[in-house]
Amino acid sequence: MANNFSQPVTLVFALAICLCGCSASQTVSPTEKKEKPKPSVSQATRLKHIDMALSKAARFMLARQSPDGAWRSETYGCFKSGSELTPLVLNALFFTPQAGEGALDSFRKGINFMVAMVDPDGKILPGDHGLNFPVYTSATASWLILKENKSKEHLHAQDAWLAFLRDRQLNESLGWGPNDPEFGGWGYSQDLPKKPGPGQAKGAFFESNLSATIFGIGALSSAGIERDDPAWPAALTFVKKCQNFSNDPDKADPQFDDGGFFFMPADALQNKAGLAGKDRFGRVRYNSYGTMTGDGLRALLQCGLKPDHPRVVAAKKWLQKNFSLKTNPGTFEKNREELREATYYYYIWSIAHALTRLGIVELETRQGKIKWAELMADELVKRQKSNGSWVNRFTDAKEDDPLVSTPWAVTALVICRQVIKNPGSDDYPKLTGNHED
Repeated sequence: MANNFSQPVTLVFALAICLCGCSASQTVSPTEKKEKPKPSVSQATRLKHIDMALSKAARFMLARQSPDGAWRSETYGCFKSGSELTPLVLNALFFTPQAGEGALDSFRKGINFMVAMVDPDGKILPGDHGLNFPVYTSATASWLILKENKSKEHLHAQDAWLAFLRDRQLNESLGWGPNDPEFGGWGYSQDLPKKPGPGQAKGAFFESNLSATIFGIGALSSAGIERDDPAWPAALTFVKKCQNFSNDPDKADPQFDDGGFFFMPADALQNKAGLAGKDRFGRVRYNSYGTMTGDGLRALLQCGLKPDHPRVVAAKKWLQKNFSLKTNPGTFEKNREELREATYYYYIWSIAHALTRLGIVELETRQGKIKWAELMADELVKRQKSNGSWVNRFTDAKEDDPLVSTPWAVTALVICRQVIKNPGSDDYPKLTGNHED
């Protein structure tokens, strides 16, 4: 297993936001209590607490591996086959040297489970229950398999998983054209998402979405797919459709074009934050929110846009303006407020990736400059359960299952550790967790 870091050190943090108050020359009322400044935390102490949290989390995940090498949910039936959670947990373990040397055997068993799902002809064997989330599974598997070894069998399996993923991009080969809202992305369809014919129902699973698409894009990048491959411009076409942004001032509406991202175009139900309204041209618009803006910013960069591109700059500004570690930020419709918190750990995972992609150590927010990695790490350590897991009390995104939330939190915490320990490192783009290397 890779060890991207030097020997473990420490963590926990003190929130250091300066509140506006009395200056030294001002008089304080006798009944007014001065707030005591919170003690600062040394880097060594913070890293120590991080390492303790990662070690506990690794023990939690390792203890829940099945004899065949897979990880299965004790909460949800759709996660019981092993193909859904195994790549997610393996990714978290790969980036966690605090798991200890004994974790190597567990990692190899998990990889072997994914390799065994490929037959000699390169066909994926989905098992009795099929693949419930084929894009997430194939994207992560295609990236992770070669991290264990590069045997002929592993190369064969990696090629098969990558081909399986590429077959599911909604492009011309499946009947989709550039004018279709779905064109260029990936979605949740268990079958090949061929474009329905006239009069045929499409269904929500035959729509591309930004979450599945960032996994597809990450897998292309990890596989070294050349930039002249048509998959790249197709993916960028879809990503742009998910951003509240216009290159043309004549087609922009400042009330809605805030630079943030949403889940998918042309589907109010699937966008967790809901409808923002109609713009000055009568177009239906969707609210920007944190999870998707983190994913969208990463997708723009992965598709080749530079950090100074207007779209990237606009997304960065949205994150700066709305940055929060307490909640998934953005404007949510009143009847969708519960959905705000349902993807909290995915949100943390996503923005940790996005900020490291930009090489940001200090983030300019409404409260001033903050060292986001320190604050994020402290928040994650504070939220960890005594058994080493993380659990969301909201159920909509299934983060109430600790084998869903814990890998998201672990990968984000690993990234925080590296940013804290080596601020300004050129290795940040390599720490994008599960599929981007």
